[in-house]
Amino acid sequence: MSPRASAKSSVFYGWIVVAGSFTILFVTFGTAYSFTTFIEPLQAEFAATRGSLSLVFAIGGALYFTVGAFGGPLADRLGHRWVVLSGIAILAAGYLVAGAAEQLWQVYLGYGLGVGVGIGLAYTPAVGAVQPWFIRRRGMATGLAVSGIGIGTLCAAPFAALLIHWGGWRFAYGGLAAVVLLFGIIAALVLDATPHMRGLHADGVVGDDRPPLATSTPLRTVLRNRAFWLLYAANGILSIGLLIPFVHFVPFAQDAGIDRAVAVSLFGLVGLGSALGRFLIGGLADRIGRARALTAMCLGLALVYGWWLTSTAPWQLAIFAGLFGALYGGFVALLPSVAADVFGAGKISGVIGLLYTSVAPGFLLGPTLAGVAFDLRQSYTLPIVGCVLVSLIAAGFTLILHRQGHADTRPTPQ
Repeated sequence: MSPRASAKSSVFYGWIVVAGSFTILFVTFGTAYSFTTFIEPLQAEFAATRGSLSLVFAIGGALYFTVGAFGGPLADRLGHRWVVLSGIAILAAGYLVAGAAEQLWQVYLGYGLGVGVGIGLAYTPAVGAVQPWFIRRRGMATGLAVSGIGIGTLCAAPFAALLIHWGGWRFAYGGLAAVVLLFGIIAALVLDATPHMRGLHADGVVGDDRPPLATSTPLRTVLRNRAFWLLYAANGILSIGLLIPFVHFVPFAQDAGIDRAVAVSLFGLVGLGSALGRFLIGGLADRIGRARALTAMCLGLALVYGWWLTSTAPWQLAIFAGLFGALYGGFVALLPSVAADVFGAGKISGVIGLLYTSVAPGFLLGPTLAGVAFDLRQSYTLPIVGCVLVSLIAAGFTLILHRQGHADTRPTPQ
């Protein structure tokens, strides 16, 4: 039976790629974003300040996207599954090193370096592999894939807290390593960014009635494109605030007198909101315009940060967590699709990798400065006000992109 004949009678393989990408993002970001549950035990173990522990997470976050600049082009050249498998192995090793740490610098090495490099190699190829399989439903497909980050955040933080309760923080890091290896390897093996090799085309079309092959813009041309730098600036400035809740939400809630177990449960709502936002907003943006939706996400985040500033009760923090997750998740889901719209889906992993380098400085500075500000003033007011401001600035960049439109930025088919 020919590949095209078999394709007609089976599930469109693009959705299998989406499922694999979802699982990769579930285990990588879900486990990484459980770091907030480790703050208290690490403080007790190493007599560390919140600023110094925030830097651990910030280094990892910065490396996710710096390394992604290399992971994307590597995947385009060597194959997505092999680059992702390398990232999974490094990520698991990082957790094992962190769990065996006897000094704080070893946590920096295991979590900051190992987790940062591991996710950097896995994330961009996992998202990029989805893009060539879809055109009409690209927003929805990408949203489904990256909703793995939200579901992972929802599940991993309570799971990590349970492991810490059972066996301590060292045992918990070993458990996270095992989960990453088990599910990450299986998911990586189904990744494939070459529909034409299976006799298929974007959106599951088989045979002669098909959309054009995925186009691409050379990276040197991308770097001369105004639309790229607008996306780069918006993503970079917004990232300064995005990781602050992932590190400081649970300590913020505990400072407000909320029990640690309740605080961890409330943080899980970030993951639930993120999953819903990535799925629902991605599909909606396919109809209303993905560039327009990016601006709405940034403005919404500014409002939600303002709500966080005055929140002290559990119900108020629950509203913040859910809405923050939805809006942050929506932005992350839309960015790769907008990039593919502008520059073409062929070899898009390299473009996505370049875009994500803008996140590194913000991820390094945001959580760290928030921790230092708290250590100095015993308050999160200044960092949260900063989150509002950077969201408004990012909205300005995306609004310019939307008003410019895509007519003068679409690539010529290669």
